[in-house]
Amino acid sequence: MSRDAKVVIEESLPMERLDSFLRTKFPAVSRGTLQRLMEHGHILVDGKKVKPTHHPRAGETVSVHWPEPRPAEAKPEEIPLDVLFEDEDFLVINKAPGIVVHPAAGHEQSTLVNALLHHCAGQLSGIGGVARPGIVHRLDKETSGCLVVAKNDQAHLALAEQFAARSLQKTYHAVVCGVLPNDDGDIEAAIARHPTHRKRMAATEDGREARTSYKVLERMSQVTLVEAELHTGRTHQIRVHFQHIGFPIVGDLVYGERKNAKLLDATGCEVTRQLLHASRIVLKHPRTKKQMKFDAPLPKDFKAALKCFRAA
Repeated sequence: MSRDAKVVIEESLPMERLDSFLRTKFPAVSRGTLQRLMEHGHILVDGKKVKPTHHPRAGETVSVHWPEPRPAEAKPEEIPLDVLFEDEDFLVINKAPGIVVHPAAGHEQSTLVNALLHHCAGQLSGIGGVARPGIVHRLDKETSGCLVVAKNDQAHLALAEQFAARSLQKTYHAVVCGVLPNDDGDIEAAIARHPTHRKRMAATEDGREARTSYKVLERMSQVTLVEAELHTGRTHQIRVHFQHIGFPIVGDLVYGERKNAKLLDATGCEVTRQLLHASRIVLKHPRTKKQMKFDAPLPKDFKAALKCFRAA
């Protein structure tokens, strides 16, 4: 396949950086990777090198060249995977809670990438310049459920385009603190980096638009089981949105520590992670364009927590 891509800027964006804009076009590629590609001349605007801070202007053409992937730094590890689907182009994993997706400081081993390097030996997407399985999107360490992985560059770009265009469906199950009064609803609140806690996100007026819809599946005395659908893909979106309306995710000590402490006192139900599960994803096959649906059953700890709350 061609390792080149072009993006034509349709309207001027005086308030947005080029690296941030390109993240919306290539969501599977980190901003740091895009910055390095610019630095080395692999990303050009009208044939010229620019800085990541360049503001996109209407009519400009951005040329992107994906360099040949360098060997992965992560090492393959034989770690069991719950594979919901696999063919020559991509696979869908039912990610277990507690496993980190990418190696990072403090988590160099036993990550999902380590497992996939072993499972997909010789079949790795190299988008971004690293020979590793193409993680098209991410789930938090403690979030379980459907995760899509590309096995070649063509599939990676085709799947990433669906995520960027919001043309696929992502459905989650979550347990939230408190009893939601409405049977369904929409949460529309822009999300940006927290102004003081830089590892957290927050609902802010000057953030990027974000929308989550939900419906109540079951009300218990102290918590509510909901089904949530993402219409945008912001970092920590579901966690931030439910905190924003006053019903943080059960077990989420980053966005709901106080309410979770009160919930533990009231019920005696102790959970060890945020009760958030990516239960379904509906997408088009990257090669055949056939629509496909994948469901991940609730994990044991999620079911056990529900049993406890029902009895409380």
